[in-house]
Amino acid sequence: MSQRSKSSAASPSPKAVPANAVDEDRILDAAYQLLLAVGMRRMTMADIARRAEVSRATLYRRWPNVTAIVAELMTREWAKIAAASFDSEASTARRRLVDGVVAAVRRTRNHPMLRKIIEVDPEFLLPYLLQRRGHSTELQLDAIEHHIRAGQQDGSIGPGDPTWQARAVLLAAMSFALTGPVMATPDDTERLDEELRVMVDRYVSPA
Repeated sequence: MSQRSKSSAASPSPKAVPANAVDEDRILDAAYQLLLAVGMRRMTMADIARRAEVSRATLYRRWPNVTAIVAELMTREWAKIAAASFDSEASTARRRLVDGVVAAVRRTRNHPMLRKIIEVDPEFLLPYLLQRRGHSTELQLDAIEHHIRAGQQDGSIGPGDPTWQARAVLLAAMSFALTGPVMATPDDTERLDEELRVMVDRYVSPA
């Protein structure tokens, strides 16, 4: 046997890692870094694969294009915001709801990914604002509705249809998060958030 044959037999080529064995967060983290660096329109599937150190085939087995990856990235980031915002230890569900909505708006408005998308790729957001609800919107509605129902049970929130009340609250919150910077300077956003607090608190008040 030749030396080359011996080497090949002793050191077989590593098997390709199955697509389902790759940590999804690793790919989404790579997409997040690229989005902040160059914007969504300049990202390619090849760029994401290279940054995540996976094959393009691995990406295409999970997502059809960059838009789909960014959509899932947004769902992940907004879920993190919801988890971090609605963790108040306030004594009533009404207070937890109001605190959570204001905190979520503040975190969303200042999120680097949202700021980058608004700055260079605002058209990406239009379908979710004008045509359909995305998965992250459904998660936000569920969180708000949960606290409204809890508030109606403990008496801190007035009667009504929690589903429609949640939609009204989310519509207000979205406008404060997306349009807030147009209405207030960076130094005045805290004042804007306090107005949102008053608005939501009075809307769900039982009195």
